[in-house]
Amino acid sequence: MSRIGKKPVALPTGVSATVSGQTIEVTGPKGAQSFTATDDVTIVVDGDAVTVTPRGNSKRARQQWGMSRTLVANLVHGVQNTFKKELEIQGVGYRAALQGKTLKLNLGYSHDVDFEIPEGITVTVPKPTEIVVEGHDAQQVGQVAANIRDWRRPEPYKGKGIRYKGEYIFQKEGKKK
Repeated sequence: MSRIGKKPVALPTGVSATVSGQTIEVTGPKGAQSFTATDDVTIVVDGDAVTVTPRGNSKRARQQWGMSRTLVANLVHGVQNTFKKELEIQGVGYRAALQGKTLKLNLGYSHDVDFEIPEGITVTVPKPTEIVVEGHDAQQVGQVAANIRDWRRPEPYKGKGIRYKGEYIFQKEGKKK
C-alpha cells in the first residue's frame, strides 16, 4: 500500500483539473500544465480532489501509483505557485552574472561559461555568489539547477564549486607530511 498514493490531491480555489484518457490537465492562475500517466494507474477527478488508484496489484502498478500522485500534486502546485532552487558559489574568483537570457559563470576555467536559460525558467542573481532558479515545472527547475551545478561540482578538499543552498559537503583530510 502506497502511503503517498492513498492521499487525494486537493484542488485549491481557482485551480481546475480535467481528465481525458490517461492525460490530466490542470489549469490555474499561472497557466496550464498536463501529465500523461501510464496504463498502470487510474486518475479520477471528483469535486475538489484528484484521486490516483492502481490498476491491479502488480509491482509496476504500485510503483507508478505513488509517483503519479506526486506528479499530479506538482502540477497543482505549479499552476498556483513557483518552484525554486537556490545555488551558492564558493571559491576565490568564482562568480555569476546575468546578461539577458544568458547566465555568465566565471568558475576558474580559462573561459567564461555561458549557460542559456531555457524557456519557462527564470534565473536571478541577487549576489555574484548566489543563483536562484524558478519556474512552474518542478522537473525542469531541478534539471536546470543540476545542469548549472554540473559546471563545477563542489570538491571535497576545499569545498569550492557550485552547491545547493544548505548542502553539506563532507571535507576530506589532505595529504600528511
